[in-house]
Amino acid sequence: MAVFGKIISIDENRVVLENALKQVRTEYMNFHVVFEGNVKTVGEIIKINENEIEVLLIGEIVNDIFTPGVNKKPASIPRIINVHELELIIGKQALTNSTLLVGNSNIYKNYNIFVNVNDIFANHLAIFGNTGSGKSCSAASLLQNLFYNHKPVNSHFFIFDPYGEYNNAFSSINKNGLHSKVLTTIHKEGIPILKIPTNFLEVDDLAVLLSVTDSDQIPVLEKTLKLVYIFAGEGEKNKEYKNDIIAKCLLDILTSGKSSSQMRDQIIAVLSHFSTDELNLNSIIKQPGYDRTLFQCLFIDDQGKMNAILNVTEFLKQFVKVDIEQMQVLTNFTYSLKDLYYALEFALISEGTLNSGIRYDKNNILKTRLQSIINNDYKDIFESTNYMSKEDYVKSLFSTETNEKAQVVSLDLSNVDDRFAKVLTKILSKIFFTYTTSLDYSVKYPINIILEEAHRYVQNDLDLDIIGYNIFDRITKEGRKYGCFLTLISQRPSEVSQTCLSQCSNFMVFRIFHPKDFNIVRDINTNVTIDQLNILKTLKTGSALCFGLAFKTPLLAMFNLPDPLPRSSSLKIDNIWYEE
Repeated sequence: MAVFGKIISIDENRVVLENALKQVRTEYMNFHVVFEGNVKTVGEIIKINENEIEVLLIGEIVNDIFTPGVNKKPASIPRIINVHELELIIGKQALTNSTLLVGNSNIYKNYNIFVNVNDIFANHLAIFGNTGSGKSCSAASLLQNLFYNHKPVNSHFFIFDPYGEYNNAFSSINKNGLHSKVLTTIHKEGIPILKIPTNFLEVDDLAVLLSVTDSDQIPVLEKTLKLVYIFAGEGEKNKEYKNDIIAKCLLDILTSGKSSSQMRDQIIAVLSHFSTDELNLNSIIKQPGYDRTLFQCLFIDDQGKMNAILNVTEFLKQFVKVDIEQMQVLTNFTYSLKDLYYALEFALISEGTLNSGIRYDKNNILKTRLQSIINNDYKDIFESTNYMSKEDYVKSLFSTETNEKAQVVSLDLSNVDDRFAKVLTKILSKIFFTYTTSLDYSVKYPINIILEEAHRYVQNDLDLDIIGYNIFDRITKEGRKYGCFLTLISQRPSEVSQTCLSQCSNFMVFRIFHPKDFNIVRDINTNVTIDQLNILKTLKTGSALCFGLAFKTPLLAMFNLPDPLPRSSSLKIDNIWYEE
């Protein structure tokens, strides 16, 4: 039975045909058609009424290869696509080592959609959709299809899981020669806690951890990281450096021009917190005829003068031996947050904050924030006593307790607040990025970072102004060639960093309603038409419009339910309301 009549009009990439059936046959909606010729032109039916059928031209078949885009407009009457031609678009209906099952075609009954494994997982991916549209289940289904149907023993997936949804979603892969692992942020029976060695924290990490909002605070953190190895370390060199640093600080106070009482109080305050066996308030200062302690030399007479100031100055000068920039100490150990606090406190003093009320108020907040972490359960994350290289650390994350490779690791963030969860995602993502970029080109350790609720973490925040970059922007711009990939899962694409979105190669978009989110998706890819996008508002749960590098043309896919399911099912409130 002929479906198509003559061509009525051709406008850009749209062809309007006469409806030969004079019926609205909705079963043909979104079917693909082929215009025969020297080159087969492929189109998709996007509108049907009693008189006309509108076809969107999407690509061409040349030498049995489908290529998106149309160079020449068709002149013949089209026909419905055949099975062989359809497979050129949605993938051959057979599982191979290089193909991944995405789901079922929404348009063609009993047809699956397959993509190339490399095209989907060796690029950045974005998964969008309103809450309850099936994002988490479909992400779990995609990974389960990979693990159940293939055996990627050298894969490394790290999931930042804000609700603990994925804790059991990959438990079944342990039966398939692969392994999954769950980490938590607080002590839970049977679940190991995440550990981040404190010595991995660089200046930009500290800035994120302590919520730095002013770039003037960065020098204080830089000095802190230099001092912590001096104050926390052992050995004769460390003692010499400590004396040098404390002595310089005290000499700065003595030459500050302040009153004798102010200088005395500041010196006592410093030496009450920072001292060594050689330099403290009880250190003996030898004078002709008798000896006095440093504390006694701070005595102020009736005229308000510190008469022994020259003696104190000469005593302190003997400890000044080296420039802090030239100090060389061992760094092959980790230290505690308390060691870091101690170093930060001295850095603030040595930076002259005692002499400036404004600087003191601005920088003292860093101490307050660090102290709040020390007093919180979060401190356990940074209480790692074993020194290890970044390589050993990353490999330990992707290892089970029995030292077997773990291909997928879920970090349960449900017990930390949004701010600290954001801190952890940034610090760990940076560790993954810096490790993969440090490897030789011949050595690859691919890491796929999956961020649930990505709009919470991947934002246009102050990082660019404070530390000069945003780690997620950097990963999406530079990470792919080194094997560091991002998957962003979000219900609010309009709140996600637009730089990150611009670098994503593949998109799976579930049901969305909000105009801002709709417009973001509309502007992502020029191959997606407004007619295809309008379908997003009425998609069933578990269905998505998939487009990008891995898809020859935008395709509607119904994802299979994962087994086991992630803990993300919608609440059946009526069951609770009427439960006895």
